[in-house]
Amino acid sequence: MSCTEQELSTQDMLQGHIDLHHHLYGYHKSMALLCATDLGIPGAIHRRGGAATISDIVADTMIPPAKLPHLRRLMRVLSVSGIFAVEEDVYKLTPASRLLVGDKASCNFSPLVHLVVSPAMLTTFSSLSPWFRDGRNTSPTALFEMAHGMPPWEMMKRDDTMNLALNDACVADSSFLMEIALRERGDVVFRGLRSLVDVGGGHGGAAMAIAKAFPDIKCSVLDLPHVISQAPDDGTVCFIAGDMFEDIPPADAVLLKHVLHCWDADDCVKILGQCKKAIPARGDGGKVILINPVIGYGVKQDSTLKETQVLADMNMIAIGGAEREEHEFKKIFLDAGFSDYRIMPVLGLMSIIEVYP
Repeated sequence: MSCTEQELSTQDMLQGHIDLHHHLYGYHKSMALLCATDLGIPGAIHRRGGAATISDIVADTMIPPAKLPHLRRLMRVLSVSGIFAVEEDVYKLTPASRLLVGDKASCNFSPLVHLVVSPAMLTTFSSLSPWFRDGRNTSPTALFEMAHGMPPWEMMKRDDTMNLALNDACVADSSFLMEIALRERGDVVFRGLRSLVDVGGGHGGAAMAIAKAFPDIKCSVLDLPHVISQAPDDGTVCFIAGDMFEDIPPADAVLLKHVLHCWDADDCVKILGQCKKAIPARGDGGKVILINPVIGYGVKQDSTLKETQVLADMNMIAIGGAEREEHEFKKIFLDAGFSDYRIMPVLGLMSIIEVYP
C-alpha cells in the first residue's frame, strides 16, 4: 500500500510530512542557540539597549562581513523559535534571551546552554539505540557511561571546562529559582524554620539566598568533599563535607533542589530515609523541601511546558535519573516512610514540594 493511500486525507498526510520534518530538524534549534551564545549575540543586543540591526551584530561580534547572509539565516531560526524578536530588521531580546545576558554570572544561563548542548551530551544521545538494546537487566549501565566509558561525575573531574559549565549553570539556576521561590512562597515555605540543610547544595547559592531572606534560619550546605573544598565561604552559611547516603546533619528542614531527579527510585528512597532521620516530627516543623519538575502537574493547556518537562526527563536518562509524575513521587515518599506532601507549581517548569514525616 502506498503511504498516501486510503485512510488518511491528503491534508493529514501533508501535515504528517511537516510534523516529521519538524522533529528531524529540531536539533538545529539547539545548535543555533549554542552558536549565538558562543558568538555573544545576546550580549551584543543587550549592550545596544536591547535592540540591534544585523549590521550592529556583525560589528559588535566581529563576525566577518562575508558571513552576513548566513547570520540572517541563523537569526531567522532563532526569531521563529522565540529566542529573539524581530521587527523591521531590528532584533530584540525576548524573555528567553534575557536569561543569557545577566550582568552577573549568577544570573546568566549561557553555561547551561554549553552544558546541555556539549559534545559530550550529543555523543551520549547518539548511543541511545544501543543502550536500549543492552541486555543487562541487573545494574544496567547508564547511557552516559555506555557512551564515554565513565560516569558523568568522573568526566567532570577530568574536564575542567565541563565542570565549570556545570557549576556556573547550577549557580545561575539557584539564583533564578530561589529569587522567585522566596518572593512567591518564601513566607509559606521558610518562615518559622530555625535551621535548614541544603543537601547537594554545591557552592551554596540556594542556602545563601534563604539565609539572606531569613537571617534567623541557620543554613548549612552538605555536599561531597571535592565540591565543598571549592565553595566560596563568606560565613553566610556553614559548609559540611559528607555523603547524603550515609548521614545528613539534623535540621528543621532539608532542601533537595534538583537532587532526586539524578537518582533512580530506590536511591531516592534511601536519600529521603536519611532526610527523615535528620528532621523532627511534622508537629515540630519538620519537613523536606523539594524543587523539581512534576511532569504534567499544573500544566493545564500549556503544551510547551509539558513537552519541556518530558524532554527534561529524556535528558535524565543519560545519568540514570528521571523526572517524575505525581504518582511516582507519591510512591517514593510513602516507601521512605513519609505521611503526606503538597505540591506548589509556582516555578514554571519546576514545582516546590513539601514532604512531611
